[in-house]
Amino acid sequence: MSTLIARCRAVLAPAAVLVGLIAALSAATALRAQGTGTGAGTGIAIFDGADLALGERLIRESQCDACHARRMGGDGNDIYNPKGRISTPGALRGMVEYCNTELNLGFFPEEVTAIAAVLQRDHYRFR
Repeated sequence: MSTLIARCRAVLAPAAVLVGLIAALSAATALRAQGTGTGAGTGIAIFDGADLALGERLIRESQCDACHARRMGGDGNDIYNPKGRISTPGALRGMVEYCNTELNLGFFPEEVTAIAAVLQRDHYRFR
C-alpha cells in the first residue's frame, strides 16, 4: 500500500506544487482583502481546518530542524524570523511549499498547510 501511495505522490507532486502555490496566492489575497479569520488554533483564515497534529508529525519525520540547523547554524531557529522576508501567512505557506518543491518532499497541499499552521502557531504568530 505504501508503494502505491509513493507512486501517486511522485505522479501528483508537480501538480500539487502548482495547486499549492495558486492556493497560497489566493489565500494571501483574500487575507489582505478581508483581514484574518479563525483557523485551527492559529487565528488565520488560510489555516482554517489545518491538521496541527499532522503538521507536527511531518515536521518531525522530515527532520526540518536538522536541515534548518545545517543552513543557519546553531539550532536552526534563526530561520524563523518573522521580520524577514516572510511577513504574511501566505508567504509562510509559500515558503513551506518552496521547501517541499526544492527538497522533493512530495507533500500534498493540505500537508503543506498543516506544516505552515504549526509554524504560525509556534514561531510566527501573525495577526
